[in-house]
Amino acid sequence: MTKIVATLGPSSIDKIEQLIESGVNVFRLNFSHADHKTHHTSIKKIRETAKKLGSKTAILQDISGPKIRIGEIDGILELNKGDKIRLVKDMPHSKYDLTISYPEIIDDLQVGEYVFFADGTIRAKVIAKEYNSVTLLVKNSGVLSSRKGINFPHSNLSLSALTPKDEKDLRFGAKEGVDIVAISFVNTDQDIEKARKILHQEGANPWLVAKIETKKAVENLASILQASDGVMVARGDLGIEVGIEKVPVIQKRIIKEANRLGKPVITATQMLLSMVNSPFPTRAEVSDVANAVMDGSDAVMLSDETTVGKYPVEAVETLRKVIQETMSIYPFYKHYEGKDIDAIAGSVADLCKSISPKAIVSFTSSGTTVKSIAKYRPQAPIIAVTHDKNTSHKLSLVWGVAQILEMPKIKNPEHLIQKFLDVAQRENIVTPGDRIILTMGSIVGKEGTTNMIRVVEV
Repeated sequence: MTKIVATLGPSSIDKIEQLIESGVNVFRLNFSHADHKTHHTSIKKIRETAKKLGSKTAILQDISGPKIRIGEIDGILELNKGDKIRLVKDMPHSKYDLTISYPEIIDDLQVGEYVFFADGTIRAKVIAKEYNSVTLLVKNSGVLSSRKGINFPHSNLSLSALTPKDEKDLRFGAKEGVDIVAISFVNTDQDIEKARKILHQEGANPWLVAKIETKKAVENLASILQASDGVMVARGDLGIEVGIEKVPVIQKRIIKEANRLGKPVITATQMLLSMVNSPFPTRAEVSDVANAVMDGSDAVMLSDETTVGKYPVEAVETLRKVIQETMSIYPFYKHYEGKDIDAIAGSVADLCKSISPKAIVSFTSSGTTVKSIAKYRPQAPIIAVTHDKNTSHKLSLVWGVAQILEMPKIKNPEHLIQKFLDVAQRENIVTPGDRIILTMGSIVGKEGTTNMIRVVEV
């Protein structure tokens, strides 16, 4: 089944237990807001609550990236169509001179390119370029205030996806043991590799999820997918960058490619936005969620709905109900050509289709086999069994993973299977007479050695 990611914030920090019980699989911490002390407290609270409930709830750290904003404005700046404004590196000389958070990118702008302000509500065209500034012609009326965001949809910016703040946040997250890290404003695979290098320096190996929210990221999707452990369709900035009419088609393309590679994909932004202020969603929002599920999303994500919304628990419950209803017509059993572990996973799905087992049980060290099985979208629930605590939490993001068990490493395959059956029956995961499909490696606990499929009657 499709998983639920919920962003933690003021509205939900005291409702973690209710949210997990309502269906949250992954909590997102937005590092564009709050300090390390606050995030430490949130991480501790999530871990303690999940342990109390016996849940493998994962923690996703979403780092800020170079969100470009205008500087301080005295009050409100009213702009009319035809006005001229300037982006400047040095001190502003009039109210129409705007500073920006990364002044060096002014060098990258070219005459004829467009600049969008305040989530695209104000659009301006570069009509002149000087040494330390560019002049823009305002194309529509609107108002600007301090710290509003800026997008450069047509410009080739030489800005790294990782800022000094992001590097500090990555090292903090590594020490805190976060399970998944979302990298904002990714442009190339090098952004992912740079983040991974920093985390490895700290001895951490979380899954890295690339947020696809720039035009350049869409163009480099193939290489970014290869470098990352998963992707997020970040529809907010993506809509500004490429045009909102293109987002649905791009969303489907990203999900399709991520599914093909067995990389978890999260669909995000405004899934149930009306529930910030209403206990009920709109029909259009419900359809949007259902379509994201049908497209093949591993997870759908809530942002404002659970951070500042009035109805965070109701939003999660609504998401869960829509997912459950959509699964009644879900197109299970995808087909891909594969080899090695992928061929094993495909065979598991084919076998599942033939014998309709109670569950698919995958013994995994890194989670690779589980992700491979999930990409074929078998109808039976997947039970992941691992000796690695870090892997167990990460798998909460993967489609179809219904149970995650941590067990000590047992080298003898027969003993490992028997130990699983004992635990699974004791916890009522399986009952006598159930038929299950098992996958494991001949070398237990070694990554990449899955080569065995077995059908077992409990």
